[in-house]
Amino acid sequence: MTDTLLPRGESYADVYARFRWPIPSAYNIAVDVCDRHATDRSRVALVYEDDAGCVSEHTFAEFRARSNQFARALTTLGVARGDRVGIVLPQRPETAVAHLAAYKLGAVALPLSTLFGPDALEYRLRDAGAKVVVTDGENLERVLAVAKGRPALVGVVCVDRADADGVVEYAKAIDGVSDSLEPVATAAEDPALLIYTSGTTGPPKGALHAHRVLLGHLPSIEFYHEYFPKPGDRHWSPADWAWAGGLLDVLLPSWHYGVTVIAHRPKKFDAERAFDVLARHRVRNTFLVPTMLKMMRAVGDPRGRWNLELRSMFTGGEAVGEEVIRWAREALGVTPNEGFGQTEVNLVLGNCSLLMPVKPGSMGRPVPGHVVDVLDDAGRPVPDGEVGEVAVRRPDPVMFLRYWNDERATRDKFVGDWALTGDLARKDGDGYFWFVGRKDDVISSGGYRIGPSEIEDCLQGHPAVALAAAVGAPDPVRGEVVKAFVQLRDGVPGTLVLARELQAHVRTRLSAHEYPREIEFIEALPVTTTGKVKRADLRQLERQRRQGA
Repeated sequence: MTDTLLPRGESYADVYARFRWPIPSAYNIAVDVCDRHATDRSRVALVYEDDAGCVSEHTFAEFRARSNQFARALTTLGVARGDRVGIVLPQRPETAVAHLAAYKLGAVALPLSTLFGPDALEYRLRDAGAKVVVTDGENLERVLAVAKGRPALVGVVCVDRADADGVVEYAKAIDGVSDSLEPVATAAEDPALLIYTSGTTGPPKGALHAHRVLLGHLPSIEFYHEYFPKPGDRHWSPADWAWAGGLLDVLLPSWHYGVTVIAHRPKKFDAERAFDVLARHRVRNTFLVPTMLKMMRAVGDPRGRWNLELRSMFTGGEAVGEEVIRWAREALGVTPNEGFGQTEVNLVLGNCSLLMPVKPGSMGRPVPGHVVDVLDDAGRPVPDGEVGEVAVRRPDPVMFLRYWNDERATRDKFVGDWALTGDLARKDGDGYFWFVGRKDDVISSGGYRIGPSEIEDCLQGHPAVALAAAVGAPDPVRGEVVKAFVQLRDGVPGTLVLARELQAHVRTRLSAHEYPREIEFIEALPVTTTGKVKRADLRQLERQRRQGA
């Protein structure tokens, strides 16, 4: 299955029309991404750089042996087919080992961010019914605090500490254990992965995915990275492997093709460090969310400081905007191919400059293999140019099986065979989708429905602005008015004169009804662990202020 799925040298229309899914009935992620590459004992799977700057290389053969040993160790802790294995680890070799071991046992990997506090960890571990948690010394105390109240949690494995009572040390657990293992025979439809949504519109929900989910991502990876892989490709992203963006958009698809992945994720994203990692590790392919790109753009022109070898870039999670695309083309030498997806049904729209014209700011067109449209409230496709909700038609191998322990939410996710994304967009006459906003992010002002992304992109085109977020603030006349929270570049003072200048900047570039009637300068915008601006937090802050006034 190393052959690429998208034929080369054809038009987008021809590729889309001819595409067929090659999904086998029997399939296991770990066998696909690791074991079948391990016969070449020198083939490098991972280059790992730790926080101290120490670099080590790890082969597919090593990962096969370690994951076989760890799968046996998990078995002694009672892990069996279908059990959930919590993984609270950053980007490091043992994180990949834990995933591979879980897949080989037919268990379900439960990746959890190291940025989660105890309440967030406790909720997810309890809701998922995790049997074992794998973590490291830095996160061990939080995991143990949660484990005390979780009788169903029978084991905690620590990868780098041996001094905690009742904790299984990873090195001892695999010491002397046979590295031979026959993976459980799993079907493509069998559960493999449980990823919790961000919970921006309610309690976090666990999206349960089958082994086939990885195969569902492959056309998109080839699409965004312009015929991935090519000789010499090396993939890195600061996106956490606890999220679909790091795990399913970078690590696992790269390993499907036998491509080396760079593992390094600072606790806090730093633009200069990102440039440094890209240059030192000769990264050719990267996934960077728009917020990261905007922060890198603020550093200045990198060409005089770093020797970059980038060949392709994927971006997504929010609209990237024309200003950032223009900067990336000039300063990085690549066009960010913007894509779209969500935890439940990921990477279904996108751009590929080798197959079709890229319209800056567009979400692109449906990736071959996926049927995507824009629907009204009754579940009917809307005419081109009208705003509706983006929806994906099942069956689709990238689509989740169901929400964990939430049948009602699963039912509500669908209208007939269409999975509703909650994202609003319009489709133009060429079949390109244009993001308007989250369904709950749309600003209703004086009869206008206003999406925040275009306003934010315009503000970020001003030389004084580093980041911006637009939300609806309650207004007795218009229902809502546009309010912009603006994070300025270092050294730029937030003054009334600048606020008026920014309002004029938007009004003259967009329209009178879209400009922010209110602007608040803020030291740092709130963002999720995946780098998305948390507009819901800003809306709540604004509501609380108005109610208290």
